[in-house]
Amino acid sequence: MAKAYDVMAATCPSRTVLHRIGARWTVFVVTALESGPMRFTELKAYIQGITPKALTETLRMMEADGLVSRTEIGGTPPRVEYALAPLGRSLLVPLGALRDWAELHVPEIERARASRGDRS
Repeated sequence: MAKAYDVMAATCPSRTVLHRIGARWTVFVVTALESGPMRFTELKAYIQGITPKALTETLRMMEADGLVSRTEIGGTPPRVEYALAPLGRSLLVPLGALRDWAELHVPEIERARASRGDRS
């Protein structure tokens, strides 16, 4: 059976999907929401280094893509919680594997960079 999509094709919509998943903060938001819903301020505190603007943009993009759900909770002041939607939950295993690989290979990457004088 032929694949419906081919990421190597210039016009394939799967490229947009990969771009969204690989966006700078997506992995961090998925990881943060793995254990359950969080409020915006909780997410911002948990994901060190993210700006409010970047978090807002990432959450909006992820909600539009069906990865995150946004729930308004009544009260004074009104509260909003974000949670992984089922589609977002399906990213936990592949992104977890990528995160594990990155954490495991930090020393090798740092050695390779140091040998080239690259600190990025």
